[in-house]
Amino acid sequence: MNEKDRFLTIGQFAAMHGINKKTLMWYDEIGLFQPAAVNPANGYRCYSYHQSPVLETILLLRELDVSVSEIQDFMGERSAAGFKRLLEEKTKELDHSIVHLQAVRKMVCNYRQNMETLLTMDLSEICVVEKDERCLITVEIDSNTSFEEKVEMITAKTEEYQLGRLHDASYGSMIAVDSLKNGDFDDYSKLFIEIPFLGQREGLHIQPGGKYLRAFHRGDWEKLPQCYQKIFDYAGEQGLVLSGFSYEMGINENVIDRMDDYIVQIEIPLED
Repeated sequence: MNEKDRFLTIGQFAAMHGINKKTLMWYDEIGLFQPAAVNPANGYRCYSYHQSPVLETILLLRELDVSVSEIQDFMGERSAAGFKRLLEEKTKELDHSIVHLQAVRKMVCNYRQNMETLLTMDLSEICVVEKDERCLITVEIDSNTSFEEKVEMITAKTEEYQLGRLHDASYGSMIAVDSLKNGDFDDYSKLFIEIPFLGQREGLHIQPGGKYLRAFHRGDWEKLPQCYQKIFDYAGEQGLVLSGFSYEMGINENVIDRMDDYIVQIEIPLED
């Protein structure tokens, strides 16, 4: 007799598929997957090796979060077309989950980098850094835009781009270098949102890649102009030309209780 034609005990069959035998007992009770035979003498369930592909199909669908009732419907009328449809649906869901997890991972890395900066860098130092190009979602603002209006616009954008939660993105503000040079330190023109793995460029603000001057400001926002003056002084001493926008972003909101401890990271592109 072929070895594959022999019956297996419920324990053997469960072990072969890496599951608990109670799972097989439950599948039997609900009529989803039944043993090949039941020993009339003791009522023990027996399984055939040839049942393995069917069980593996069920286990795959369960791993893909297909409900038991959906699996029962499918198993009642198994077909290549039905299996293809289920797998296509789950592939789309997996793709969405992968993109989401990648975005979450990038955001976690950003938070970790911010904490590394807080712990290791001299925040009074002004330095030149290299940055990659990135796409930003922006909303236009001016000095007359109220706080409530800013919140409404940001909320509308996060909904438009299907941002699930606030922690899935980075937020900041932009002010033109020309405004800073003219002493218009409150002349902010845009708020920005960076969503990791944003799959488009059209209609977005492209923050250029290249060299940036980076500085940090802690505490009182009224003293931010003094920080910018230090940046301009440093750039002049080093023969550096600032251009475009200054990108401001808080880096320690997660670990402070007082706004006096708030740290703003300032990054300004340098002309080649």
